[in-house]
Amino acid sequence: MARILYGIHGTGHGHAMRGLTIARRLGQHDFLFVANDDALSVLSPEFPVRRLPNLGTVFKHYSVDFPATVRKALPLLWHRERYIKQTLALIEEFKPDVCMTDLEYFVPRAAERAGLPCLTLDHQHIITCCKHELPIDMWLDYAVQGLTPKYLFRPTQENLLVAFYAPPVLPRYKARVVPPILREKVLALRPRDDGHVLVYQSNSTDKKLIEFLRRATHRPCYVFGYDKTEGRDGNVIFMKKSEQGFLDLLEGASYVVQGGGHTLMTESLYCGKPVLTMPIKAMVEQRFNALYIEKLGYGIQADMNKLSPALLENFEASLPQLKAAIAQGNFCGNDAVFGLTDHFIRHGFIPATGQPAVVE
Repeated sequence: MARILYGIHGTGHGHAMRGLTIARRLGQHDFLFVANDDALSVLSPEFPVRRLPNLGTVFKHYSVDFPATVRKALPLLWHRERYIKQTLALIEEFKPDVCMTDLEYFVPRAAERAGLPCLTLDHQHIITCCKHELPIDMWLDYAVQGLTPKYLFRPTQENLLVAFYAPPVLPRYKARVVPPILREKVLALRPRDDGHVLVYQSNSTDKKLIEFLRRATHRPCYVFGYDKTEGRDGNVIFMKKSEQGFLDLLEGASYVVQGGGHTLMTESLYCGKPVLTMPIKAMVEQRFNALYIEKLGYGIQADMNKLSPALLENFEASLPQLKAAIAQGNFCGNDAVFGLTDHFIRHGFIPATGQPAVVE
């Protein structure tokens, strides 16, 4: 058994769910998480968690609130030495064999000072570590916003990148791209088509989407993520937060309407559901996800401010072709991720591409 100090980005639930899935599957090891914000409620019922401030993004009106995000980040970066020292004290107390990070700032820096191997296991660094062919309108955003995963949350010595797409890795990084991790509850689903639409908004919401759904389709649309959590507006039914209720509706959905988050995209694709994605423009990672959803023929991307009934009508007409493309993909990398992560925990590195690893 090894001991792992695992830093988790706290904004949203995707990072925490990935860490939770890893720790559950590799239960022969001893995990201690470092996290804050949303991640605490996901991780703390099952694993020990130490609270540490989190560099995160603030959203408002379906966009990034840059002033609020900067106001949140500056005090943490100004006092970063204090928090790195707190993490070093935690390393001294817990005595981990290795460290891991899912877009967390302080753990990899403390691990570097302590001379401990550190593995980046996330999705965001596919932006930094891989080569992409981008449309012209993404060049500036990629150049500016790509600085965050490149320098602020910089890649570590070992990088394991989960994604439903697999661009080539740049030679200067030691990284492997593998299909996504899926929760056991998702793997247990038996997908079917009951004719309804599953709608999820996580980071921020916009009333324009509700009006769009009312005008553009007659299908029942079950909406999660809004302040209104019960009742209906025409064919739009507002839902209370419920993991099982959400998964039951995903199981029977015809398709999924969502923002640009990677976790729900992969769960939807695994269940064979085409995706209509509306990425937040100021989040380059979401725009990458939306770009590849469309490029691979798994769905389409749309602008929240330019929604029209014709867009959804065309999307619904193309569902058979989208489902056929999805059926050719591989959206579950659990065995590969668990095996490679376990190899890192035991040996301090991940094997080179082409070399398999299994959980010992």
